[in-house]
Amino acid sequence: MGPIRTDPAQRAALRRTRARRVVAFAGMLTVVGGLVGLRAALTPAPTQALGSSGLAVETGGSGSAGGTSPTPRHTSGGGSTTARRVVVGKAYDVSYGTVQVKVTITGSRITDVTAMSLPHGGRSGDISQYAAPQLRREALSAQSAHIDSVSGASYTSAGYAMSLQSALDQSGR
Repeated sequence: MGPIRTDPAQRAALRRTRARRVVAFAGMLTVVGGLVGLRAALTPAPTQALGSSGLAVETGGSGSAGGTSPTPRHTSGGGSTTARRVVVGKAYDVSYGTVQVKVTITGSRITDVTAMSLPHGGRSGDISQYAAPQLRREALSAQSAHIDSVSGASYTSAGYAMSLQSALDQSGR
């Protein structure tokens, strides 16, 4: 059996159909490429630390000044002392409330981080209760304010990191 022959009208219609498919495919690729480019243009560059995320703003209240209280601690050995400092970081407004931490530094190590203020009430309070222990562990492990954000608590995490960094800056670390 030989090739099927079609009349010239059918061949012309087939060519037009193929041409329409090529044009439609090219148009679709153009739209997808444009959307990818638009998304890349609108997506902010990744930040180095949570503190520069723009999620938290320093509050102007009197409680945001922070402070240092050096407390010498005597060791049980040969009478040497290890400087123990307690530093209060600045308070940051994170849209759902205020975040402020207190850091205890012994020698050059962060030995404790305590949240003095976190968002409270309703869902914000639940999120803070969930996030606070994780953020404390992150800070003690990292020994810096470069901590991972807690999933579902981006704003609280950003405020915590910024307050922690301000306390570390005040302590000279």
